[in-house]
Amino acid sequence: MRILVVEDEKKVASFIQRGLEAEHHQVDVAHDGEAGLGSALEGEYDLLVLDVMLPKRDGLSVLRELRARRRQVPVLLLTARAGVSDKVAGLDGGADDYLTKPFEFAELLARVRALLRRGSTGPAVLGAGGLQLDPSTRRVTRAGRVIDLTAREYALLEFFLRNPGRVLSRAIIAQHVWGVSFDTFTNVIDVYVNYLRRKVDADFETKLIHTVRGAGYVLRDPAA
Repeated sequence: MRILVVEDEKKVASFIQRGLEAEHHQVDVAHDGEAGLGSALEGEYDLLVLDVMLPKRDGLSVLRELRARRRQVPVLLLTARAGVSDKVAGLDGGADDYLTKPFEFAELLARVRALLRRGSTGPAVLGAGGLQLDPSTRRVTRAGRVIDLTAREYALLEFFLRNPGRVLSRAIIAQHVWGVSFDTFTNVIDVYVNYLRRKVDADFETKLIHTVRGAGYVLRDPAA
């Protein structure tokens, strides 16, 4: 999943980024409110981790602007303020959850998982054509056969399964699976799609991952 962290304390931002990346999320970071708002409006994110006390533009102002523009990305607010009134202001402003600093990373991760589940429009276990991916256990099977994937292959497959029937351009795949700085002019995406096809499609009559010439790739569920 693609997550944006907006946090001005660079050590805290780096700590959160490393921890989320260890859980195989794609993480972008902004260090002030204006940069964070710009990234949130320009990119497609599954979750926003937003500090309240930010330079240039505070987190609540960023949140209100996002909601005014009908951006419904789940938002987890971070703040050093523990008062009830501050929490109420954040939740009333459109936040989905609230975490007070300092916090244990395990708690942040649990809240991130809960918000990602809540924000997903799909089922807890993702599937298509006998292929199943369980995000809670990271187990992938097809027709009962366990499929071993690398971390990058898993992230790519999860993105396909969360967007069935949607043609995904290489640029969109690069943003969600590799990061905004990824060079889309390389053939790495094509290489990894081929790796994935060998593991999830090669031994089965029904193919799930298809090339759309000049546009990108699409996962088609034959039952849809």
